[in-house]
Amino acid sequence: MQNKLVEGVDYYYNEDGLIVLTEKYHLERGYCCGNGCRHCPYNYENVKKTRKAESEVRRAEGGEQRAEVEG
Repeated sequence: MQNKLVEGVDYYYNEDGLIVLTEKYHLERGYCCGNGCRHCPYNYENVKKTRKAESEVRRAEGGEQRAEVEG
């Protein structure tokens, strides 16, 4: 994975000013980090059970997850 994140490609800012990592970023990382990210392409496989349900509901409603920054 590249070291420098590119706005609009690897992440964007939501309406609250929080960083949201894109599906592309997650796919390049190669695994679910367990944070319940909005664009997780791994079906939240490493997210704890209670948080997983919350993440799935937020995704279905179009809401955002808390910000996460890596790299």
